[in-house]
Amino acid sequence: MKLYVGNLPFSATEEALRELFAKHGSVESVNLITDRDTGQPRGFGFVEMGDGGQEAMNALNGYEMEGRSLKVNEARKREDRPRRDRY
Repeated sequence: MKLYVGNLPFSATEEALRELFAKHGSVESVNLITDRDTGQPRGFGFVEMGDGGQEAMNALNGYEMEGRSLKVNEARKREDRPRRDRY
């Protein structure tokens, strides 16, 4: 199960997310998204879990990390998202 994790503090690391989600099941991968021009964190990422994904989503949605309330839900597939035109 691939989870979207939003409203992350900009200081969040992949290791910190891995540890947080591992309490609820097996974590297969963690990917924090950065701005392609500046390399700065964008405040969201994805966690892929083998098992425990639903439990992690229920437990961590609204969880406070460094003063920010996380938004955790099941990630939508790329083709399901509306396309944004870039100028």
